[in-house]
Amino acid sequence: MTDGLRTRRRSSGRPYAARLLFAPLLLAAPCVVRAQQPPSQQLPSQAAPEPEPDQTLDAMPDIGVAWPDMGQPDSITPLPEDPVAQSTTPGDPTAAQTPALVADQGADPVDDAAGFTDATQERRYSVKLNGIDAIADTQFTLRFDELSVLRQGQGKPANLAQINRRMKEDGELLDRLLRAKGYYAARIRSAVAAPPPGSDRLSVNFDVTPGTQYLLESVDVTGLAETAGQAARLRAAFPPKVGDPVDADAILAGRDALATKLSESGFPFAKVDEPEVRIDHEERKGDLDIIVTPGGFRRFGAIRMDDTRLFDARHVQEIARFDPGDTYMASDVEDLRRAIVATGLVSTVTLKPVDTGDGEHVDIDVSLRPAPLRTIAGELGYGTGEGYRAEVSWQHRNFFPPEGAVTLRGVLGTQEQTASFTYRRSNFHRRDNVLTGLVSVSNIRRDAYDARTITLSGGLERTTNILFQKNWVWRVGAELVASDEADAFSGGARRTFLIGAIPLSLTYDGSDDLLNPSKGFRLGGRISPELSFQNTTFGYAKVQLDGSIYQPLGEKLVVAARARFGTILGSTVEQIAPSRRFYAGGGASVRGYGYQAIGPRYGEDDDPVGGKSLAEFSLETRIRFGNFGVVPFVDAGNISTTFLPRFRDLRIGAGMGLRYYSNFGPIRVDVGTPLNPHSGDPKIAVYVSLGQAF
Repeated sequence: MTDGLRTRRRSSGRPYAARLLFAPLLLAAPCVVRAQQPPSQQLPSQAAPEPEPDQTLDAMPDIGVAWPDMGQPDSITPLPEDPVAQSTTPGDPTAAQTPALVADQGADPVDDAAGFTDATQERRYSVKLNGIDAIADTQFTLRFDELSVLRQGQGKPANLAQINRRMKEDGELLDRLLRAKGYYAARIRSAVAAPPPGSDRLSVNFDVTPGTQYLLESVDVTGLAETAGQAARLRAAFPPKVGDPVDADAILAGRDALATKLSESGFPFAKVDEPEVRIDHEERKGDLDIIVTPGGFRRFGAIRMDDTRLFDARHVQEIARFDPGDTYMASDVEDLRRAIVATGLVSTVTLKPVDTGDGEHVDIDVSLRPAPLRTIAGELGYGTGEGYRAEVSWQHRNFFPPEGAVTLRGVLGTQEQTASFTYRRSNFHRRDNVLTGLVSVSNIRRDAYDARTITLSGGLERTTNILFQKNWVWRVGAELVASDEADAFSGGARRTFLIGAIPLSLTYDGSDDLLNPSKGFRLGGRISPELSFQNTTFGYAKVQLDGSIYQPLGEKLVVAARARFGTILGSTVEQIAPSRRFYAGGGASVRGYGYQAIGPRYGEDDDPVGGKSLAEFSLETRIRFGNFGVVPFVDAGNISTTFLPRFRDLRIGAGMGLRYYSNFGPIRVDVGTPLNPHSGDPKIAVYVSLGQAF
């Protein structure tokens, strides 16, 4: 089916009718569906080289609706004069004979005062459109600017023949643009004048009299009676009505809206023909006809797959947001396609509705091509107070089908050495549910503690990601930890802890972007009841609340604020394993201070020991300049050994950040300094990571 709008002259005693497509016009407007045209009517993607002055002009691409009587024998009765055009051109001897001229340019539209001394002289020029301010909306202006040959050559000098040629083509372009908005009797005059005062550029002027805008006298949508009682609801999806302008954009947008409504209402095989408009120039009105072939109402049937190397049709049905028997909706099919892409297991995927033959259902045929499944990754980093850190990992994303990924990971750093094995089953019996398991062995040496730990953990969570950012995210887990640790409280002596925990978390994300939020807020909570054995058995609960808010102040400025509070209910600081206490300081906490360096200190080396309560605050201003940005910030926080955090000893850090906004998120470099440092705190701290600080 050709995608466009057909127009022809409505019969008024004259048999001639012209039919042409609007579609090439739409190539200039990203917001309108691209039309399919024969190669001879396609617009060039780039400006063509400037022809020689004596070169024969190529045919101008058809844009808009052809004037029905243009080019017909003189015996045809002339069209009626447009009263607006006639009244604005008093004394014009051609007005009565040619009321529908594309451009009234004359033999030589260049004013003698323009300053051309010979035909080869070249001058720069500027272009101005007069008389269309009331109808030239953003879309009209954008189309003219993108298709105008005068605009394309505006930055370079041109001679008389070149300017004349461009004016002729742009006059035809303007006429087509006006026809697309329903102005079929426009008068367009063009001329070149001498440079205005203070400028060295010639002035190319188009004086446009749009004339009368044609209106729809009738709108007929046929075929909806076959839509099983949904005719009225579907007809409402096609907005053009009697009395509306004969506006190509509105009509084509209505056709697309109707096609979308059909595909969302159980009609996978519906076809909407190109609209046809019959124009009556005597009445300055048009009749609009559009034919719909619904193709029969259908419900979802089964999912069919020939290639089941990655996963089978049952797993795809678990991912889908529709069930067999639900009304067919094209958006559900597209949503499923995106979800399959989001697994990371496929390079291409195609979903096609296939009629089952029973007249009631449609199956979804899934064709896919596997992507590479193995990944080796490495990471190098440095943080003030944390030292150097190197990480390497190997991952197979479908080691245990369906979507059962395994990851082997190793970390070698100044303060950490870790080896771990992770199992991750994505889309576990439901879209975006993830089942995880972890076995980890680590040796961590920090100022606060020294821990040699074996961890066995698992959990079920609902995740969010860049493709499907969700409001609600939760996790339910379990941990078993055996850890041999030493800290300042123990005087360097090692203690062995056996810990069992059930961490639970719930987060609401009302922001507009996962990695670079610019408006909205986030609020999350985490509670972890834990049972610990070290000489004796005792229990406690670790609670943490996080909140952040993002407020735009213009297109390039965002103010962001964050607060975090935490407390441990039960037990004492000395009893709790050092690795399970609260700490503050570092790139994701209070910038300007070393990692975990804020809070109470103890012992001869004045080492941090963590605490039972936590309070943190951050405020930053994100200023963006294209792909780069700067972020002045101030952070504050403190750790207390009491049940509730104390605010009198808040440590404050401030600094400046640099952002590079890549395609996958902002790359962050922050440089901070402590404003009220403790003895031994660094003067400058540097942090590098992906994504905003919060």
